[in-house]
Amino acid sequence: MTTVLLLTCDGAAREADVESKLVMEALTTYGIASTMAPWSSPSLHDIDADLVLIRSTWDYTQRLDEFLAVLAQLTAPIANPLSIVKWNAHKGYLTELAAAGVPIVPTAVITPGKSETLTLPSFESADVIVKPAVSAGAVGVGKFAARSAQARAHLTSILDGGNDALVQPFISDVVDGERSIIHLGGRYSHAVRKIPATNDFRVQEFHGGTNHVHEPSTAELAVADAALAAAPCGPGELLYARVDVVGPVDQPLLMEVELIEPELFLPFAPGSADALARAVVSSLGL
Repeated sequence: MTTVLLLTCDGAAREADVESKLVMEALTTYGIASTMAPWSSPSLHDIDADLVLIRSTWDYTQRLDEFLAVLAQLTAPIANPLSIVKWNAHKGYLTELAAAGVPIVPTAVITPGKSETLTLPSFESADVIVKPAVSAGAVGVGKFAARSAQARAHLTSILDGGNDALVQPFISDVVDGERSIIHLGGRYSHAVRKIPATNDFRVQEFHGGTNHVHEPSTAELAVADAALAAAPCGPGELLYARVDVVGPVDQPLLMEVELIEPELFLPFAPGSADALARAVVSSLGL
């Protein structure tokens, strides 16, 4: 029987993975068996699977090299492909998309060097965002007054840890909601507006953010299409994708492209779990 292995994380966080359970139920309707396992499990390679679907591997950013090594050792095809995982793991991809003409939130990538000569990039904003280039869930993200000692200190701490960092202007419109455009099987599926809690800028639910169904504008859809078209593999090769945008709906800016383990907000769109299951069926040639 055709089997799909859904990769998750280890520990209690796995219990919060509602989406994988929805996908597993949908796969059953197509006669496909599925199982979940932490990507770090010593017995992972004992599981006989026809496809590996990356889902809730939420702890990979803390062990990126190990994560990539595990994926490289798998014999079954991986969705999304390992090449795109490597590219998407470092947020420096934003500068590549900008070079391809995608309108992004202005981004400076800073690499470790001599901290005593470190100069903060200058943007036309009162505040800046400083974050690690490899991160997820707003971990390590800080908002500071532009050119402040606090911003420089946070940047220095990231670099001193041997990590690259990103510095971006703070887009104040984020308080009105960051929009997530979801593609499944290479096609637009649905969108969600993520609104941060009062007096916060982080949109994740565990930071108090709330999620709402969103009807994307033509401009938002166009930015998502452009970003995915500029990725190293075309959108047709991606089983799933999430594009996050901020700013005015008629002039949105790309915040991030999530191609590894994004929350896809499947409960907000009836039929979306089935759409992902159909994409899996198609990729397996069934």
